Amino acid sequence: MTQRLHLVFGGELVTPSKTVFKDVSKIHIVGMFPDYASAFSAWKAEAQRTVDDAHMRYFIAHIHRLRDEAQAGSPTEELGD
Repeated sequence: MTQRLHLVFGGELVTPSKTVFKDVSKIHIVGMFPDYASAFSAWKAEAQRTVDDAHMRYFIAHIHRLRDEAQAGSPTEELGD
């Protein structure tokens, strides 16, 4: 079974027209979610909570796209099912 992990995170941007964080150490990690629907729900809640601040932006990162299951894992990764 393939996992489709999604990370929801956000923070204050330098300018609303770019996706550059003002202070990376203050990025708000909302959480990791097992499917897009739950990640979208968490993203929407945070986006609505900060809607009055144009410099705040939240994102959904598709973590599962960073991995190529055909490639060997790193030595620190446990292989197998």
